[in-house]
Amino acid sequence: MTNLMNIALVADQPETASCPALFLAAPASGQGKTTVSAALARMLKRQGKVVRVFKTGPDYLDPQILHQASGEPVEQLDMWMAGEAYCQTKLFEAARDADLILIEGAMGLFDGEPSSADLAARFGVPIALVMDVKGMAQTAAAVATGLVNFRDDVQFAGLIANNCGSERHRQLIEDALPENLPLLAHLARSEDVALPERHLGLVQASEVTDELEIRLNNGADWLEQAGLADLLARVPSVDFHMAEMSDVPELLKGQRIAIAKDEAFSFIYDANLRLLEEMGAELSFFSPIHSNVLPEADALWLPGGYPELHAEKMAQNQPMIEQIQTFHQSGKAILAECGGFLYCLETLTDLDEQQYPMLGILTGHGAMRGKRGCQGMQTAPLPEGEIRAHAHHRSRSADTDEPIAHGRRQRHPAPGEAIYRSKHLTASYLHLFFPSNPEAVAKLFKPE
Repeated sequence: MTNLMNIALVADQPETASCPALFLAAPASGQGKTTVSAALARMLKRQGKVVRVFKTGPDYLDPQILHQASGEPVEQLDMWMAGEAYCQTKLFEAARDADLILIEGAMGLFDGEPSSADLAARFGVPIALVMDVKGMAQTAAAVATGLVNFRDDVQFAGLIANNCGSERHRQLIEDALPENLPLLAHLARSEDVALPERHLGLVQASEVTDELEIRLNNGADWLEQAGLADLLARVPSVDFHMAEMSDVPELLKGQRIAIAKDEAFSFIYDANLRLLEEMGAELSFFSPIHSNVLPEADALWLPGGYPELHAEKMAQNQPMIEQIQTFHQSGKAILAECGGFLYCLETLTDLDEQQYPMLGILTGHGAMRGKRGCQGMQTAPLPEGEIRAHAHHRSRSADTDEPIAHGRRQRHPAPGEAIYRSKHLTASYLHLFFPSNPEAVAKLFKPE
């Protein structure tokens, strides 16, 4: 009987996959997390290793860089937006195939709810603290020590001192570090590894592919020169357990969805595409800049991106404008997010204060506003159901019709982003995370 009971207990235990894993976090934004993460991924890829990289939070740009660096798909992990079970599933799946899992944090280590530290603690991944030490020495050790001692449920692998000026600079920092926080590496200052940026963050990888390749390989050399070539041997394995996830219903079986995807529209979660396909949708892609013909479709998705950088070319593509206008008038479903929302308005004024005509299927005008903007996690309370989302934009809309609802901010009582509806067009600044409510997403693309 004892043997039978033991067999039953083993059968009930979740499946486990073990893999070396490291969480790259920092005291604040701008410390070099993405540069170091991408350089590590490229360095290990050059060694023939399979590196699966994850990005904390709702980020579109960093994952593009990290995908090119690693050659592997990059998933976003956020326990509020996606849920713990989703994050657990993605880590488990990666652990079955990877030689190393890297997770890049967002903002400062303890910023946000949930924070990077919350994610690292939940899945037991040790943290490598990336810190820009330019202009300080022992103080860098003091700041790092404070971070290590702030909570007792996170573990640290060590410190990566970025922008370290000299061997003497390194020694001053290392001598001041506590025993439980080793110096993993000190990285020399280098302009050859910096990643190109613009007003919303990093430049899209597809725009600078060749330059990015050079910088990624420079970054790999940079880390090897700093003594990190054997990093994999120093990273402990972590056990990741399979989570119980509900089966995805085929609510979009046979539904044809055309998706805008080009230089202007590229803020697309792979998880969203994957979910649409799992629900049975047939996906096609088109370019509001370059395509003259809209694909045969039952629904359109106009995601976010950089329409302000390509507004003139979009305005000149009259055949596409007319076809989308006709599509909308026919009453078919359209989802427009952020940049897609701006495209739906009557006009868009770019960063040079040049105004261009847009689709005009929504009343109102969009305009860029320099460095001021809005960002944060919100829930979209749609008639179809609540979908978790985030906002990140540096533009404004004016003279719009009354919204049907406003986003509900994660941690603030003020109304969030306005949500508009015209026929079966749903438009907002919000970027929706489809797996947070598949049934509601299906109703958006296939209204009753």
